[in-house]
Amino acid sequence: MSTIDPQPRMIKTSEQPTAVLRERVPMANLTEFFGRAFGAVMAAAQAQHASPTGPPFALYHGMPTDTVDVEAGFPVTPDFSAAGDVISGLLPGADAFEAVHKGPYDTLERTYALILERMSAEGMTPSDTMWEFYLSDPEREPDPGKWQTRVVWPVVGEVRAG
Repeated sequence: MSTIDPQPRMIKTSEQPTAVLRERVPMANLTEFFGRAFGAVMAAAQAQHASPTGPPFALYHGMPTDTVDVEAGFPVTPDFSAAGDVISGLLPGADAFEAVHKGPYDTLERTYALILERMSAEGMTPSDTMWEFYLSDPEREPDPGKWQTRVVWPVVGEVRAG
């Protein structure tokens, strides 16, 4: 079994085409939104014979308050076209910090705090967008203590090689 390193590390992400449902959602309704979004996106992708190329994710636009501007779906093959409420999107190529969170979703703020601490220590500014890949399926893994979420938080500006 692999061990999880919760320490944030610097990565460079590559652009990834996505199929998503995007809405402004009350924080209290996120779970319901994710279920609806992942189902709608999977149905739209399957109807076009487009394949998910990675795990489900959520991309947050701006810092969450009582509500959040969020898109949820899957990375997909580039041949996906918008269908109804499901639109084509893009996970951006960026310099970012990532960390894998292990545990229930309601403790994710700890991982975000670790990433923010690391950014601050490195003198970097966090982007106002960030995303999470859900590596565990709660229907297959009922123990929230074993859930894994990969958090990716880009930084603003170019990072100079040291």
